[in-house]
Amino acid sequence: MANNTAEHPPGNSVAEGNHDGDFGVTVMDLRELMELRSAEGVSKIQDTHGDVQGLCRRLKTSAIEGLSGNPVDLEKRHTFFGKNFIPPKKAKTFLALVWEALQDVTLIILEIAAIISLCLSFYHPLGGDSEACGQVAGGVEDEGEAQAGWIEGAAILFSVAIVVLVTAFNDWSKEKQFRGLQSRIEQEQKFTVIRKGQVIQIPVSEIVVGDIAQIKYGDLLPADGILIQGNDLKIDESSLTGESDHVRKSMEKDPMLLSGTHVMEGSGRMVVSAVGLNSQTGIIFTLLCAGDNEEVKKVKKSKKQGPSENRNKAKTQDGIALEIQPLKSEEATESEEKEEVKPVKKVNVTKKEKSVLQGKLTKLAVQIGKAGLIMSALTVIILILYFVIDTFAVQGRSWMSECTPIYIQYFVKFFIIGVTVLVVAVPEGLPLAVTISLAYSVKKMMKDNNLVRHLDACETMGNATAICSDKTGTLTMNRMTVVQAYVNDTHFKTVPEPDAIKPETLEVMVNSISINSAYTTKILPPEKEGGLPRHVGNKTECALLGMVLQLKRDYQPIRDEVPEEKLYKVYTFNSSRKSMSTVLKNADGGFRMYSKGASEIVLRKCSRILDTQGQPRVFKPKDRDEMVRKVIEPMACDGLRTICVAYRDFPAEAGEPNWEHENEILNELTCIVVVGIEDPVRPEVPDAIVKCQRAGITVRMVTGDNINTARAIAIKCGILLPGEDFLCMEGKEFNQQIRNDQGEVEQERLDKVWPKLRVLARSSPTDKHTLVKGIIDSTVLETRQVVAVTGDGTNDGPALKKADVGFAM
Repeated sequence: MANNTAEHPPGNSVAEGNHDGDFGVTVMDLRELMELRSAEGVSKIQDTHGDVQGLCRRLKTSAIEGLSGNPVDLEKRHTFFGKNFIPPKKAKTFLALVWEALQDVTLIILEIAAIISLCLSFYHPLGGDSEACGQVAGGVEDEGEAQAGWIEGAAILFSVAIVVLVTAFNDWSKEKQFRGLQSRIEQEQKFTVIRKGQVIQIPVSEIVVGDIAQIKYGDLLPADGILIQGNDLKIDESSLTGESDHVRKSMEKDPMLLSGTHVMEGSGRMVVSAVGLNSQTGIIFTLLCAGDNEEVKKVKKSKKQGPSENRNKAKTQDGIALEIQPLKSEEATESEEKEEVKPVKKVNVTKKEKSVLQGKLTKLAVQIGKAGLIMSALTVIILILYFVIDTFAVQGRSWMSECTPIYIQYFVKFFIIGVTVLVVAVPEGLPLAVTISLAYSVKKMMKDNNLVRHLDACETMGNATAICSDKTGTLTMNRMTVVQAYVNDTHFKTVPEPDAIKPETLEVMVNSISINSAYTTKILPPEKEGGLPRHVGNKTECALLGMVLQLKRDYQPIRDEVPEEKLYKVYTFNSSRKSMSTVLKNADGGFRMYSKGASEIVLRKCSRILDTQGQPRVFKPKDRDEMVRKVIEPMACDGLRTICVAYRDFPAEAGEPNWEHENEILNELTCIVVVGIEDPVRPEVPDAIVKCQRAGITVRMVTGDNINTARAIAIKCGILLPGEDFLCMEGKEFNQQIRNDQGEVEQERLDKVWPKLRVLARSSPTDKHTLVKGIIDSTVLETRQVVAVTGDGTNDGPALKKADVGFAM
């Protein structure tokens, strides 16, 4: 951003001045345009450019053909509008990490003791006639011991150096690994654009202003853009605006598409209008970095950050930090390991929060230091008193001026003995032992595919008393799978064997699923031998295709026989329709329509159902009610999503129906099968949760999913156990219970809820953050709770940052 403003003066002078004829719009014009929303944006486009096509002409691009892909043109766009790249924060140097490691209180005490010990070891006073002046009692070393006195101090300094270097090197190498991982993710992330009329996939970093990008369900937008064509497009803008409802986008009402947001429904094309630091993500990133730099000036020691260890205990309010945090996670798309964006902390942060073990060790070191200091002072006082009483009172000597240097020498020796007591008291091996054992733990965890970013994250994990886990992808496999089916009047609790289904039913079922699903949805072979097949596209459709494969049939030959261009009419899935239908034209001139959708919607439109012989029989409303009671409700109680697959034949003699009369078309269906789909629990999860509970760690599930699914999964995992008095609530109810009339979170109210809370469903990123913060700040229990958070999605970002230790998948 800074580069652009440096090269090109603000305002319209870019287009009018030496770049005359290049582009009819400047970076600042586009930035200001993208900051507008809905109707304001539409009117600004109309006032300034006429319409979106006018903007395309100014950007020298075609809404249909896209850019030419000419390298000179692309380079010019990079120079003029910037690259689609947000520069990573500067890594800490090795010396900075060494300085950070040196701040440990134990090490500081050791350093002071070592320096004093070292200085005194080189003090050898001149001897005198000590016989006449009296003898010192105890503590006088022989000649060899006096010569080797420096070894003590040097050894302590050596152990300090090892601790510091091991800690700094480990942090430095892990930082390097994270950055390598980040750059790999950036290179692998690709997006679909149109260039020279061809649909191609290019790395996100190569997208330029003026590109025509194709967007579809599930995409994470890599740049800002303006919609030029859309079908039922809905966007999740919660990462940028905090708006939890999906925002409908259309060219007439709201064509503004923002980077870092997710496409939740539909498809379309957009012209890219801002990239990199000029996009909405980039602008916020710049603000965050600016806030961070100011913070560093005020705070002498900055906080180590990272998904593996995030102790951001600055008592930030749920304000700006929270609004912006998820953005970073969106940017990271599938992993938290992208470049960290620190939250904007309050100015009153004065020191880096210590990890749990660091806190305990520091406390111990200070206690030992104080005890050592008292003991060494007592030793010096006792030795001096003993010498004075013995020499002047018992032996009755008088103080002679020629004895003064010798007496001073004796007193210095007593002081050296005192320092030795202090040095011996401070455990110089303790930091070294801890550092080396943590480094060993990090190495072991690396073999288990756990990349630990900071050494002390290991010990914080060991101290965890509460784990707040995400559900989807963390406790479950994030692979929708058919687990039950109702077909031929039989309820199968597992996917049936092919010979358990009538051949006619199997044929129509396999055809319906294969044809009536997006052809972009596929199940590909695993990347690694022995791995799981890869699901590409819509997850529900992948589950249905997976069932086809389990029935020992293949969907691909059917799709090859009926390519997409042969599909006569398609009613795509949307939130109001809640079903998808595909019409094929038969050879005899008739039509067959395959439908699938939510069972409560599709079953209402069924007038027949395939019976035990695979023949259609009448399906009356009372039959449907009985099926709901006996099949669908038990499936729902198991946390399954139910999908009904059906078909309808339109005979040739009746002529072609009017396809626009959707309600008449999507009626009189014949039900083939009702399936129950779930995201199965990972096989290793229940045992892991039992181990945690046995160790005294409370596991809570925090998810955005509905409460019935969340409860069913929690029971399968062992988070909820029968007969126990635990809470399972939705985010809305949770907020009603913990907030006062002004909408502010009250710790006292929260303290009444969290000890018994085990499942929080339909929760927003803010709810997760509030819960984690509330548990950490709570004083209900005797000891402070150490909270770990596991998560793999955008919505886990704020909570991962707030927790004592964050596990990012």
